[in-house]
Amino acid sequence: MEQDFSIMEQAALAALRAIGDEAGLRAWQAAWLGKRSALALALAGLGQLPAAERPLAGQRANALRVQLEQAHAAHAAALRESGLAASLQAGALDVTLPGRPAARGRLHIATQTLRQICAIWAQMGFQIYRSRDVETEAYNFELLNIPPHHPARDMWDTFHTTTSGSLLRTHTSPGQIHAMREYAPEPIRVVLPGMCYRYEQITPRSEIQFNQVEGLAVGKGIRFTDLKGTLTDFARRMFGAQTRTRFRASYFPFTEPSAEMDVECFLCTGSGCVVCKQAGWLEILGCGMVHPKVLQNGGYDPAQYTGFAFGMGPERIAMLKYGIKDIRYFWGNDLRFLQQF
Repeated sequence: MEQDFSIMEQAALAALRAIGDEAGLRAWQAAWLGKRSALALALAGLGQLPAAERPLAGQRANALRVQLEQAHAAHAAALRESGLAASLQAGALDVTLPGRPAARGRLHIATQTLRQICAIWAQMGFQIYRSRDVETEAYNFELLNIPPHHPARDMWDTFHTTTSGSLLRTHTSPGQIHAMREYAPEPIRVVLPGMCYRYEQITPRSEIQFNQVEGLAVGKGIRFTDLKGTLTDFARRMFGAQTRTRFRASYFPFTEPSAEMDVECFLCTGSGCVVCKQAGWLEILGCGMVHPKVLQNGGYDPAQYTGFAFGMGPERIAMLKYGIKDIRYFWGNDLRFLQQF
């Protein structure tokens, strides 16, 4: 019996050493450790041996089973390690190569233009003043000299909220009242950047939301000539030192007198082109002297204080500056458009 176990041991271990994959291991385990293996049959036949030989034969058979199980586990571990090493070698990474840099994002063209505008006004001594997007009808209309019956309200279709008297601001002008009431009676110079909302049909020239920058200067002795000089200086800083400007009479409820400011077309230098519609001039903002009622509503005595205000759209300025023909591009999130700037 001992000789049979020795022959079985040598054959099993020799067969195990010849195996090189997982399938072979499973087949070897079934052949040498399974229920129908030679070892299992030997264990089952122990009852036929003489009583004196059974203990030694049983110990030898169990020792052989443990030996084969340990050999199987060791060979399986060795196969896994060699397989992993081969896999790593086949897909090896050269860590000395430079990595692929992550693509950097960039500021939206509207944000770039907005920041450029605000930076110019900051250089000219104006403070950035933020105000809220959700306003009351009083701040958005009444305090700006636009009473409920005023025809100027027809200029804006408004997004109203579920709260009575609240709406999304149609312009950043309500911020002028907030700024004046916060600083009155001290002189102020502020610009108010922010988003505006109007319930309008979306076209290449109009959107339901857009950025706006308004400016306000209030003090003693401020005149229309100060307004013209300040805005002309802004235009030259924005579009170039040789930029020419002109002012045309206009109307806004919250300023009196009011004007539109044009700059000479920077593409054709005034000779006429498609961008300026052959006029030679580009309208960039509206402005005027602050209406006495608005000054009073802001906490200033119009008999002692005067001021000027202006408003411009960064998207419109970007459209003029870069020849963009459709305002909807700003909100389309098309990388082919955005990556140009």
